[in-house]
Amino acid sequence: MLNTISDRQPDHQPDHQLNLKEVLNGLLLDELIDDEQLTQLLQASADDRRDIHPLQQVAEQGWLCADGSAQPLAIERLSRWLAEHAGLPYLRIDPLKIDVSAVTGVMSHAYATRFRILPVAVEGKKITVATAEPFVREWERELSQLLKLDFDRVVANPVTINRYLKEFYAVSRSIDGAGQREAAASPITNLEQLVQLGQSTEVDADDQHVVRIVDWLLQYAFEQRASDIHLEPRRDKGNIRFRIDGVLHLVHQLPTAILNAVVSRTKAIGRLDVVERRRPQDGRIKTQSPSGKEVEMRLSTMPTTFGEKMVMRIFDPDVLVKSFAELGLTQHDEQLWRRMVSQPHGIVVVTGPTGSGKTTTLYSALKHLAKPENNVCTIEDPIELVDPQFNQMHVQHNIGLTFATGVRTLLRQDPDIIMVGEVRDKETADTAIQAALTGHLVLTTLHTNDAPSSITRFLDLGVAPYLIRASLIGVVAQRLVRTLCPHCKTPSKMDATQWDALVSPHRAPKPRQSYVAKGCDECRHTGFRGRLGIFEIMCMDDMLREKIKPAADGGALRELAVRQGMRPLRLSGAEKVHAGLTTVGEVFGVVPDQEL
Repeated sequence: MLNTISDRQPDHQPDHQLNLKEVLNGLLLDELIDDEQLTQLLQASADDRRDIHPLQQVAEQGWLCADGSAQPLAIERLSRWLAEHAGLPYLRIDPLKIDVSAVTGVMSHAYATRFRILPVAVEGKKITVATAEPFVREWERELSQLLKLDFDRVVANPVTINRYLKEFYAVSRSIDGAGQREAAASPITNLEQLVQLGQSTEVDADDQHVVRIVDWLLQYAFEQRASDIHLEPRRDKGNIRFRIDGVLHLVHQLPTAILNAVVSRTKAIGRLDVVERRRPQDGRIKTQSPSGKEVEMRLSTMPTTFGEKMVMRIFDPDVLVKSFAELGLTQHDEQLWRRMVSQPHGIVVVTGPTGSGKTTTLYSALKHLAKPENNVCTIEDPIELVDPQFNQMHVQHNIGLTFATGVRTLLRQDPDIIMVGEVRDKETADTAIQAALTGHLVLTTLHTNDAPSSITRFLDLGVAPYLIRASLIGVVAQRLVRTLCPHCKTPSKMDATQWDALVSPHRAPKPRQSYVAKGCDECRHTGFRGRLGIFEIMCMDDMLREKIKPAADGGALRELAVRQGMRPLRLSGAEKVHAGLTTVGEVFGVVPDQEL
C-alpha cells in the first residue's frame, strides 16, 4: 500500500499494477477522500475492473477533495498525486512537442500497449517514457538490455496515455504505409531513376494511409485550438505548423512526397483542381470538430520550389454567437459601437492590419443586426463565414464581379444593411458611399494603422471630402492581444516606467496589481490562452467633419479625435492590463508606436 513516503519510492516496491484499494488507501492517508467515500467505492466496485485504471474509477465519482480545498478530484489532479507519491516527475503530454516518428520507433505498439507506456521523447541515448503504472518496471529492464539505452520514467494521465498510444502509432503506420506503398510501386533500375524518384516522388492521394493522415491532421488542429494549418514542403521533409493564439508552432514533419499527397488529398476534398500545381487556388471545406460542431475551412495553395504550399484557415463556429463583450469591447466601447451600427444609414469602417480580427467584429455586428425585418447582404472576397441569415455573394474577378459591381447588384436587391468585405479602390469606395447616402447602413473594412487614418485613406483614393462628411458614421481600429492563462498567471509589481511609456502622453492610474505570464500545461507553457481585441473608436461629429478637407492633416485629425473623446489603442490595451487580462509587452507588440 501507499502508506509512507519511503514505501512510495518505486525502487522499494515489488513490480505490481495499481489496484483500486491501494489507490483509495493512499488518498485516504493524504486526506483527499474520507472513510465513507472509500467504503462506498469499494462496495460499488466489488468486481475488479482491470480494464479501467484505478485513477479513472476514482475520477468518475466526481468527488471534491476532502481536505477543504474544494478542488475536484479529476483525473489530472489524481495523476499528479500519483507522480508525487511514486517519487517520479509528472508530465502533461503535449502532442505539439512530441516527435511522433521518433518515439514510435522505440518500441512496437503491441509492447507499449501491453505495459500501458508511451515514449514521449528521444534524446541521444536517453528515452523518456510516460506511464500510469509507476510500480511496473519489467519493461524498463527488458528494453535497457535489448536497446542499450537509458530510460527516464514520468507519470502521466492514464486516459491521455491510452489515447495517444492509439493516435501516435496509427499516424506513424499511415506515414510508413504510404511511403512503403510508393517504394513498392516504383522499382528502381538505375541511378538516373533514383535521382528522379528522390526529386519527384508522388504518393497516391487516395491511399488509405494518406486519408487517415488528413483526418488525424484536421481533428488534431481542432483540439489544439488552431486558427490556421500550414503545410509547407521542403527538400527532404515537409513541415506541418499550426497557428495557435497568433503564434505558429511546428507540429510534425513528413517526407515531402507524403506531404504533397496530403495536400492533393485536401485539394480533392475542397474540390480544387488536383492536377493544376502551377497557379494558386482557393477553396473551402466543411467538416466536423470532435465535439460534433460544423466547422468551415478556407483553403489556399501556392506553388513553391519543392511543391505546393497549402494554408487551411479554420473558422470558429462560435464566432457568430459571440457577444460584443466577448470580443473585448468594454462597456463604454460597446455603447459607442452599438450606437454606430444602429443608425438607419451611413457607413461604418473597421480598420486594422491583416489578422487583427476585423472580420470577426463585422460578423458579430451583422449577427446582431440580422433580424427578420432586415435584409442583410454581403459582398466578400472570399466569403469567410457562411450564415443562413445573410445573403452572401462572392467576388469573382474572372467574370467581372468586383466589389463595386457587387454593391451595385446588392442595391437592386432591396437591402437594409450591406457589408462590403474591403474597400480597395476609388470605384468601390464611391459605390459604398453612394449606398450609404441612399438610405442603407454599410459596414466595411480598410487597412490602416489607426482610426483617423481611414479618412486620409478615403481622400487618397480620390473620394470627394463632401461625400465622406455626409456618409461616415464612425471608424473602429482594432488589434488582437494574447490573454494571460487564467490557470497560471502570476501576480507581479507593475513597473512604473513601463506603465508611463504605455499610456504616454496620457495619464492613467497605475494598477495596484499586475500579472505576468508564467506557463503551465493548460497553455502549453506559453503563459497565454486565447486572444481579445483592443479598440480605438472614433465617432464622427461636426468638429471632425469640418476637418475633412482635400489636404486634411492626419495628425490634426487624430489630435482632434482624441480631444473629442477617442481613446487610443494604447489606452485600450492599458485597460486590459489594468484588468489583469494581458501584459504591457503584449500591447507594445501590437501597437509599437503611437503619437497620442
